[in-house]
Amino acid sequence: MEINDLTPAERRVWEAFPRGEGVDLRENRDEDASEGHAWGPERTIRAEVLSALLLSGTAAEGQVAGLNLRGFKITGKLDLKYAVIEHAIRLRGCWFERKPVIYGAQLRALVLSGSALPGLTAATVSVDIVLRLSCCRITGPVRLQGARIAGGLFLSKAVIGTPGVPEDADEPPLQFNHAQIGTDVVATNLTVHGQTRINGATVGGQLNLDDARLLAPGGTALHAETLTVGTDLRAMRLEAHGRVNLGGSRIPGQLNLAYARLVNPGGVALRASSCAIGEVWLRNCDPVQGAVNLRRSSFDLLHMPPETWPEQIRIDGLNYRTLAPHLRAEQRLPALEREESGYLPYAYEQLAAAYRTVGDEAGARTVQLAKLRRHRRTRPRHARFWGVLQDATVGYGFRPLRAAGWLLALLLTGTIAYSLQPPAELKAGEAPDFNPVFYTLDLMMPIIGFGQESAFAPSGWYQWLSYLLIVTGWILATTTLAGVSRSLQRQ
Repeated sequence: MEINDLTPAERRVWEAFPRGEGVDLRENRDEDASEGHAWGPERTIRAEVLSALLLSGTAAEGQVAGLNLRGFKITGKLDLKYAVIEHAIRLRGCWFERKPVIYGAQLRALVLSGSALPGLTAATVSVDIVLRLSCCRITGPVRLQGARIAGGLFLSKAVIGTPGVPEDADEPPLQFNHAQIGTDVVATNLTVHGQTRINGATVGGQLNLDDARLLAPGGTALHAETLTVGTDLRAMRLEAHGRVNLGGSRIPGQLNLAYARLVNPGGVALRASSCAIGEVWLRNCDPVQGAVNLRRSSFDLLHMPPETWPEQIRIDGLNYRTLAPHLRAEQRLPALEREESGYLPYAYEQLAAAYRTVGDEAGARTVQLAKLRRHRRTRPRHARFWGVLQDATVGYGFRPLRAAGWLLALLLTGTIAYSLQPPAELKAGEAPDFNPVFYTLDLMMPIIGFGQESAFAPSGWYQWLSYLLIVTGWILATTTLAGVSRSLQRQ
């Protein structure tokens, strides 16, 4: 391309490129690039001019060449497919007539901050330093599948997609699935109208979605299966309309969803099954609208207040070491009743283990007792009697003081009754002195003998009272031994 073929605006860019100098055509710093379609020829540059510079332009002696433009209207298609570009590309605050195509290209750096684009095709692109799309307005799909970015990917304050377009009407507005990002992905205040697909991506540092809005009502707002993050996935104050799918992800630090709003009524709002995550934070969140699926996942810490849990949960195989905030067991137990598949013994065992981890044995016993009561409700009516008896007498061994209370009440009853009407001697002159307390104990204790029961014989209703004391004594002893044995086996 000859310089004589260039417009005045293009000639300025052509002359600035060898020295890496910037060309700024903005009328003011707060200019909105989405209005760029109305800019005149004095601010217009053809995409073919940019391609020619990037592919064949050379640096001035002692200078570093580069494309550094602000406030341009770029017409035509910027096609750099499979190109190897040694110069940095900075096109900030520009308006693109057609979506750039950099599929399979090798770039040093690409900065499109503040620009307005109809889309971006950059699958399998390789970027040595950084890719910036901050503050962009992109109406069409952004394709970054399989991209390799040695530095960071920046999407802060970008708006991607078109409101009101059904999820299945076109491809996802934002996708960098199976991409490899060397450092961080910064997407604070990002807005995506449709699905954000990042499944299989690897982020060397942190993925930051603080204050992001992912809007795909009735669909999948965030598809991030098998995502691998080097440190944390931050999503504080995230607003997600549609399913958030993190199945199989690996996050060694925090999954921080504090103050988030997860909305997918009638479907799954949060799926984090088969995940390995250090800490999961759902602090100060609104109640999740939709089901939560945490099956087969492993967390070191789960910070989720009871009021955040939705009406339906799926926690079969969920393993966590500690729970926060630390609350009474009675406040945590109702959530286990919401399990979709019904009674899960493991869920109760896991909750009891979490209380033992922090040294709250009373809380662990409360959970174990609730587990046995829940199990009793799943059995046939005729099989529940023994459980009811163990519960009423000794709380399945977790409330041993109940047995002492029953024994004390029966001992008091027998002592008063036999004090008023001592039983007759079986052999006159051979019986020891009658003692109503030890006579009652002799009847109630099935093993220990004080010589009173064998020496005296009650009559009338006192005899029936003795039968009652004998039977209840055996029952209390049996249930106590069964409950204590069960408790010791768990220890």
